[in-house]
Amino acid sequence: MLQITLRYLPVSSDIAFLQIKQTEVEGIRLYLPIFYIHVFSAIFVLLAGFTQFNKTLLNKHAKLHRKLGYLYVVLVLLFAAPSGLFIGFFANGGLIAKAAFSILAVLWFWFTLKAVLLAKKQEFKAHYNFMLRSFALTCSAITLRLWKVILVYLFHPAPMDVYQIIAWLGWIPNLLLVEWMIRKKYLNLK
Repeated sequence: MLQITLRYLPVSSDIAFLQIKQTEVEGIRLYLPIFYIHVFSAIFVLLAGFTQFNKTLLNKHAKLHRKLGYLYVVLVLLFAAPSGLFIGFFANGGLIAKAAFSILAVLWFWFTLKAVLLAKKQEFKAHYNFMLRSFALTCSAITLRLWKVILVYLFHPAPMDVYQIIAWLGWIPNLLLVEWMIRKKYLNLK
């Protein structure tokens, strides 16, 4: 993901993915800055998120856990999810892909906000579960690309068909896996 993000440096309007988004880049004044907000905030969200579920960090370095957690939350709530929603409205793949990316952005924002509100109430088990959900959606940036490689390699579908499929596959299996993990934990506690 870092390598993909670094392709956008120096900032330009016609590199990598932006080469197929020239209608938006040229026709929507805010598209390019919001796209870059999304790309550069999301990479830090991924990095901060990967640290949050480490037991050593949670138990021995609670202060660092909180600081990285605040970074994660601020980046998701103020930058990554809102910018993701904006660029989701202009996704390739028509209404099917637009709906997938828009729902993803709204859920990402909601799960993260809910996790913060639960932490403030000191409901840490529920906070943990909502952060798992939030991070599952954060990881959609990775899983979307993995599904794309798999689908293209195995089935050779048309590009827009791939985009419509991976728009949903990028996050729904992640969320289902996390829900299964949460439910399994509850069942094992009884």
